[in-house]
Amino acid sequence: MGTHRVSRLNEQLRREISEIVRQHLRDPRIGPVTVTAVRVTPDLDLARVYVTAPDEPARPAETLAGLRAAANHIRGELGHRLRLRHIPELRFQLDESLAHARRIEQLLAQVRAAGQPAAPSEDEDGAEPKSAAADGDPA
Repeated sequence: MGTHRVSRLNEQLRREISEIVRQHLRDPRIGPVTVTAVRVTPDLDLARVYVTAPDEPARPAETLAGLRAAANHIRGELGHRLRLRHIPELRFQLDESLAHARRIEQLLAQVRAAGQPAAPSEDEDGAEPKSAAADGDPA
């Protein structure tokens, strides 16, 4: 199967699963969930569904348990909505990319703060260093 077709299927599954979770699931363990990505294997046997629960970061295990319990129901709904011979098995996983990106930003901010001098550097006699432009050098 072509990679273009798989990428289109990934996006279609992401949209449909988002809508099904939002409109059809009533499990109290599943709060507001964002489906960030779907990755289907080339043989269409398995689809990894990456989700985030931005409003409930303290309960990701409960959210995943609710989604995993509803996986067969979601697959059935997908079967009604999509014209595919075989609907892939759905495996829900937390999308750690946003947390990972935040951690990288935090580390970069620390590096930037550590790399900047606390005060402007001064010459040995207490005067600020002269720049080449201030000396009249055209440089």
